[in-house]
Amino acid sequence: MQEKTFKSKYSFNGKKRNNNSRHNFFGKRQNNTQELETSRYVRKAVSGALPEEYIPKNQFSNFEVSSQLKKNIAEHGYVKPTPIQDQVIPIILQGRDLLGIANTGTGKTASFLIPLIEKILKNKNERVLIITPTRELALQIVDELKAFSKSLNIYSAICIGGSGISNQIFALKRNPNFVIGTPGRLKDLINRRCLNLSTVSNVVLDEVDRMLDMGFVNEIKHLISLLPAKRQSLFFSATVSKEADNLIGRLLTNPVKISVKSGDTPDNVEQDVVRVKDKSKKIESLHDLLIKEEFKKVLIFGRTKRGVEHLSNTLRERGFKAGSIHGNKSQAKREQVLRLFKTNQLQTLVATDVAARGLDIADITHVINYDPPATYDDYIHRIGRTGRANKTGKALTFIG
Repeated sequence: MQEKTFKSKYSFNGKKRNNNSRHNFFGKRQNNTQELETSRYVRKAVSGALPEEYIPKNQFSNFEVSSQLKKNIAEHGYVKPTPIQDQVIPIILQGRDLLGIANTGTGKTASFLIPLIEKILKNKNERVLIITPTRELALQIVDELKAFSKSLNIYSAICIGGSGISNQIFALKRNPNFVIGTPGRLKDLINRRCLNLSTVSNVVLDEVDRMLDMGFVNEIKHLISLLPAKRQSLFFSATVSKEADNLIGRLLTNPVKISVKSGDTPDNVEQDVVRVKDKSKKIESLHDLLIKEEFKKVLIFGRTKRGVEHLSNTLRERGFKAGSIHGNKSQAKREQVLRLFKTNQLQTLVATDVAARGLDIADITHVINYDPPATYDDYIHRIGRTGRANKTGKALTFIG
């Protein structure tokens, strides 16, 4: 059988490779399995690959929500509903359970916040629990909630690790309308008898596949077991594994299934590999890339917390404006670095996979997998940080 070869335009030093080369990053021919694995990280962006314009059935102006909420939606810059918002908001307003299958970056946060805010406006006794896999996603949901609930006297408590628990306990004593948190901290607060889920009338599990990847299945099952039988349950995930299907059976009752998931990776993200023969040259290869004019706002993924911190420090020593986020950083430091990156005061953010889900940062030009992802699902979510809002993005994966 003829051997299949795959060529990257990048050699170990970050420059375009000779197209006549048929050698892999070990200096030897690849077998078919290895080539297939590498080829998953390479894909040309399709010229003009903007998705066909979606024509929503609804407008924000004609959703059955309060005038002040409509005003807040408009002030937040929302012009017309995305596909998931268009299809999901009416279902949630009807009180139905929902299974939402959607890629990252489709606008699902607004799709559940808007109708849940409206439910609370109609009945102040409604309580909402939102469970997320990461602190960053929880913080983003809180920011969105504050924007949508402006002047509506709706209160929230965020319950995440890395932040002082005493402030979170105080916020819970105010009997907030929304509690947004990560599974571990929520369980801790329940054990301290500071959080009672028996009054929760609405629950949202967001990015469920990521929570399962992070090993939260037992915590999620425990939290679900404490919820009242009479509730509205909303379940969002990019994929539905056997384990996720088991949770669906525990959580949802006769759900409506809405899927707006497209292909695994977006057409407008160009994907390629950087082949590194000599590991000692790896940082030089990255340096050669980052000094290029087109690498304006770069998110780099590493495998370990220690490795991410070391790489960030090395880049700063080389004169790059770089920061890092990982599990060993305090929540305050993580928020500070994210703020600097979002406001373009940093060119480069180095992160563990904690940043692969949920982060909505505008205008990331490149995602670089300095360490290859553990799974292809991780890869999909990593590169989903670029090419957002129908812009073109680029993703590079170091192989060596």
